[in-house]
Amino acid sequence: MQIPHFTEANHPLVKSLFHHSDHELLTLFQRNPDAGKYFTVIFCRYSPIVYTLIRHSARSPVQADYLFALTWRHIYYELGGLKLTDSELDEEALTMQNWLINMTAFCINEIKLPPTEAIHYSLQTTSPPLWCYVEQALDQLPPVLRLIVLMAQTFHWSETRIAAYLQAEGEAIAPNEVAKFLQEGYRMLEDKLPTDIRSIYFGEDIAQS
Repeated sequence: MQIPHFTEANHPLVKSLFHHSDHELLTLFQRNPDAGKYFTVIFCRYSPIVYTLIRHSARSPVQADYLFALTWRHIYYELGGLKLTDSELDEEALTMQNWLINMTAFCINEIKLPPTEAIHYSLQTTSPPLWCYVEQALDQLPPVLRLIVLMAQTFHWSETRIAAYLQAEGEAIAPNEVAKFLQEGYRMLEDKLPTDIRSIYFGEDIAQS
């Protein structure tokens, strides 16, 4: 099983931060919650180690990719409270690498993976940092819009089926209105993504954003 290459590592925004230490990147990540590039750099720096650990524990490549993504999602939410004690004088120091290895081991042991045929995640289509920030943006959408977007994107339901489900739940939304709600949901979702994440993954020009 080959370690995947992530093209975001070649983006100028990401490359410009490679010289920062783990301490500096963590501090920048914690102080700038509206920026996504710092987490992306940490991901690019340590994804080979995390993937190497995971690929030996998963039964299939599909499960390995999904567990890899779930592990980085867990890391993303835990990073906010992390305090490193990296010191040359302290043999017990908590380094970023040691912490990430511990987090990966925790996820390998604790996350119960569905069977391969039930996994619809594609590592080639959605890199873990993008997944984390899209999920965060989804959480900020109004409940009905979020539900419509999820039904369309995750379950690939038709507008008619979405409308029927919503009507059964007491929402008076006609099929022809679902398309408008979807467009509004996509617009809001994109708007709530960090500007630098849109630049790294969608090629948007930051100067014009």
